[in-house]
Formats: sequence, C-alpha cells, structure tokens
Amino acid sequence: MAETDRIALAAVAGAHGVRGEVRLKLFTDSVENLACHRRVFVAGAERQLESVRPASGGAVARFQGVADRSAAELLRGSVIEIDRAALPPLEDGEYYHSDLVGLACVDAAGSDFGRVVAVENFGAGDLLEVESPAGKRALIPFRDGVADLADGRIVIDPDFLA
Repeated sequence: MAETDRIALAAVAGAHGVRGEVRLKLFTDSVENLACHRRVFVAGAERQLESVRPASGGAVARFQGVADRSAAELLRGSVIEIDRAALPPLEDGEYYHSDLVGLACVDAAGSDFGRVVAVENFGAGDLLEVESPAGKRALIPFRDGVADLADGRIVIDPDFLA
C-alpha cells in the first residue's frame, strides 16, 4: 500500500518519562480512535501500538521496540498513520480532513478561488486553509452557506471573502 493510502492520526511531540513512552498530539477526536488500531506506521515504519491513554493536551503511547527515553526522543516529530482501509466507513455528510486537502475552491458560478491546502480545528469547528492562484492564503469556516462540499469541490460564498 502506498504512503498516500495512509491517514495521519497523531504526531509524536516528545518522550514521556524514561521507559519509552511518547507524548502525542492527536489529529483525531479521541484517544479511542487511535487505540482501536494496533498496527500503525510511525515515520513510515510499521510498529505495534502497545498502549495509548489520554493525557493533558493529547495522549501518551507506547510502541513495540521503544524501550527507553533515548529511543522515544528519536521519534519526536514522527507522524503516526494507519492504512486508509482500516478506517470505518463514512455516513452521508461526513468526511475525513485528508479528503478535503487538494480540493478546488470555487464560487457558485464556478470561478476559481484556489485549493484547500490544510484543514484546522481550534475547537470551534473546521477551518479550511485556502490558497489562491496568486499564493495568498485565507482561513474559511467550513460551514453550510460559507463553504460547502459539492461535487468534489468546495463552493465558497464570495460575499464572505469580501
């Protein structure tokens, strides 16, 4: 399976303690969404997720083969991914953030506003980071009437951008 068929669920923020545990920044709604996967990819290498628990600002995890602080520190900045096929099916109206990145952004008439380059969520809902053809970036709330997913693209209300 190609790396592009993987979905990032977390990143290693650093070591936790001296026994090989790592602090994680989660890209998913809950620790349970990561904990249900035992086979993960850490920096592209397959590893077994031995344990994961909630912690302040994210989670703490242990991976097979990481037994001390030095080994844990080497993983700092690594992305934790799973195969896309391991994800549960989506209901109507649901999406994975990775599915939005790269989508074209247009107005209702089809005029080009650019592409989605990232999806952020700071607690108040998803924000699309849109890069215009000129290279200018803007954060757009991913809300009905402001930015709608339709026919494989994002339809943006131009009045919101004015």
